[in-house]
Amino acid sequence: MTVFFVPFALLILFMFNSLTHSLCLKTEMATEKQPKVFRTINILITILLISSYVEVLYT
Repeated sequence: MTVFFVPFALLILFMFNSLTHSLCLKTEMATEKQPKVFRTINILITILLISSYVEVLYT
């Protein structure tokens, strides 16, 4: 199961990072604020992916 989930999780993180980058460009966000936005979104997506992995693992 891990063999399939890890590439899927990396793909999801890459997609969300590219969407976040587009959001920062479109809204003309300040350069100082961008790392905080990226960090917050990456942490939240990682928590979501870990919880979904645990749910799939134990069901």
